[in-house]
Amino acid sequence: MAKRGEVYKCEVCGNIVQVMHGGAGALVCCGKEMVLLEEKTADSATEKHVPYIEYVDDRYVVKVGQNAAHPMEENHYIEWIELVVDGVSHIAFLKPGQDPKAEFVIPKGNEVYAREYCNVHGLWLGK
Repeated sequence: MAKRGEVYKCEVCGNIVQVMHGGAGALVCCGKEMVLLEEKTADSATEKHVPYIEYVDDRYVVKVGQNAAHPMEENHYIEWIELVVDGVSHIAFLKPGQDPKAEFVIPKGNEVYAREYCNVHGLWLGK
């Protein structure tokens, strides 16, 4: 059963979907069930993947990698960063060559977390 907020990927074509309304059926693409992406939270690799959240002035700044920036190369980059503040989702799509960060001009909230998707290493969660 798919649940709201879960992220699935097709292993055939690479489509990625986020569930907006959960249901009992299986998510299928290219004739195969899509794979649920697990949110990783601990990074032991050299590259940093866990999103790091700061509130500066009137905005949230989400960086991928607190001490070392994630690579943003053609074959290895952050595709998107999602910030959820008090249940409201905000998303920024990135491209190779950009900084691995996103800024969201919104009021400070109580419950805040961020997710990012690396095209090589998958889905990551930071609080």
